[in-house]
Amino acid sequence: MRSVAEFYQDCLSAVAQQPPLDVQLADAVSCVLAEDVEAPFDLPVADLAARDGYAVRSEDLAGARPDNELSLRVTEEIRAGDVNPAALVPGTAIRIASGAPMPAGADSVIALEFTDHGMAQVNVRTQPAVGENIRRKAEDVEEGEIVLRKGTRVGARQVALLAGVGRSRVYVHPRPRVVILSIGDEIVEPGEKARPGTVFDANGHALSTAIADAGAQTFRVAAVPDERHVLSETIEDQLVRADLILTTGGISHGSGDTVREVLSTLGTVRFDNIAAWPGHILGVGTVGGDDSGEGGTPIFCLPGDPVSAQVCFEVFVRPALRHMQGWTQLTRASVKAAVDRSWYSPRGRREFVRVRLVGDPKTGYQAKVMGAPASLLLSALAESNALAIVPESTTNVHTGDMLQCLVLE
Repeated sequence: MRSVAEFYQDCLSAVAQQPPLDVQLADAVSCVLAEDVEAPFDLPVADLAARDGYAVRSEDLAGARPDNELSLRVTEEIRAGDVNPAALVPGTAIRIASGAPMPAGADSVIALEFTDHGMAQVNVRTQPAVGENIRRKAEDVEEGEIVLRKGTRVGARQVALLAGVGRSRVYVHPRPRVVILSIGDEIVEPGEKARPGTVFDANGHALSTAIADAGAQTFRVAAVPDERHVLSETIEDQLVRADLILTTGGISHGSGDTVREVLSTLGTVRFDNIAAWPGHILGVGTVGGDDSGEGGTPIFCLPGDPVSAQVCFEVFVRPALRHMQGWTQLTRASVKAAVDRSWYSPRGRREFVRVRLVGDPKTGYQAKVMGAPASLLLSALAESNALAIVPESTTNVHTGDMLQCLVLE
């Protein structure tokens, strides 16, 4: 029997970081940078006005106040994008737009609201401080400075910075393409008519959502029957577009469960009993490579039960997906919480119990168990926002016991 920690490492070892790819900014969103990004120039490239107003010398407005307005002659107007602006003559003002380059000789910008908005002459009722309303050259970033480091996730704020320093393309670890196969003769698509002996494909839809939430691309294949030839053909067909294949169902020891037999001829997949609950039988390996697995596509085989599949995804698959994308923090955050009831936990297995966390860092957290811990209830899973972790050595959990909880939201 493999421990949870051992199988976790098996999953990480089965995948590799996606090779860096040069992509356009729009395609880099949600990806992780595979390079350090340096600023090719100063930002701003020159001293700029931070407000609409008038470029002035502060000393020319000494003593200006609401009851003692001072007047300056306006000699020029500078707009954003102007180059080589005229110099400021002492005793005058230059009307200036926000983002426009500062004229030589000016040491501040008086904002419009402290003036009468004059065009040829402006009346000013306050004295600005030296440097007021000026964005200094290189105030944001300096030429050659690393503005974003390798391993940073690209979002809207990072795109703004990349575009601001002139980058239209960037190297990232691209989003993995994950193919999901729900396996079983009994599985039908939601929306079809319910019939005796059938179950709706909860796994395909739920895992598609979870994979997208983890930052990967999802390709969900229609439910595959427990027929060896069809299953083998389907898996081989998906190799051309998959960076990872995820199957659910068909891995128990029943005669109708064909995944083990099919995968034995397609790659090097290992099935183990795992010291965990739920999800005590799992598989990991590669398909489509040589006899040693080199060049193959990673594949994870999860249980068919929807609650087990979701729990195993969170514990084993999601960290592997993040590893593929270049993340350094692979697991979700966790907190300690006091449970609200007692129960028996399976001996020798690490149990992941669906709970709902309430509380805060100051007063502490409480974990309300959703449903009976031994029952795999979809309704309880939907109401939970964390997984309480019971160690392998613990068999009796008591009300008020503090357990580490993996936060799902």
